[in-house]
Amino acid sequence: MAAATTTQAPAELSWVDERQRQRLNEMLIVVDRDNRVLGADTKRNCHLNENIDRGLLHRAFSVVLFNTDNRFLIQQRADTKVTFPGYFSESCSSHPLNIPEELEEKDALGARRAAVRRMKAELGIPPEQISPEDVMFMTTFHHKARFDSVWGEHEICHLLLVRKNVSIQPDINEVKSFRYVSREELEELLQQGEHGEVKVAPWLRTITQLFLSQWWPHLDQLDRFVEPHKIHRV
Repeated sequence: MAAATTTQAPAELSWVDERQRQRLNEMLIVVDRDNRVLGADTKRNCHLNENIDRGLLHRAFSVVLFNTDNRFLIQQRADTKVTFPGYFSESCSSHPLNIPEELEEKDALGARRAAVRRMKAELGIPPEQISPEDVMFMTTFHHKARFDSVWGEHEICHLLLVRKNVSIQPDINEVKSFRYVSREELEELLQQGEHGEVKVAPWLRTITQLFLSQWWPHLDQLDRFVEPHKIHRV
């Protein structure tokens, strides 16, 4: 889908961090429902509800990172994020860019490379501690989430898993807070979200209920859960 067919955001964004505003010009990968590449468009255009309602769909990834104690890293998104600011989310989520190294589809290598790039940028994981080989491609899901009257999400999302002890020094413009949680602590957080006590990103609930509930007890034997050719519609 060419940029000429989409609508530019009219929203005033003075409250958004300058780097977040700059990132709205990044070129994301536009795909169809089967994750076939159609072209590229800006992050800004891809997250406008007006374009989403016309069917604009882009490629994304979500990382679930566990340490060797089998605790799951969650983050609270910075208050100056364009969509879902201050919401609790998974370890890292973002988008492969429309560049050759992140367009590589074999074994979701492009998405895995993008995940490494963003884990370094968001979480401050040192380069020597994380590589695409540390990132396991588990499955893919297709989700849509409306944030407000202007902004939303509509993504074909590669779900990636990392199980490794890493050092974290988050960028405060990306991450407000972070912590490792047990299964029970994550469930408590989701319940708090249901009661309106905290804000929880809708895709974290999806990831937990559809995937982590099955994977978490079997982190030493994940191969049986790998679905490289399936797209879950949620």
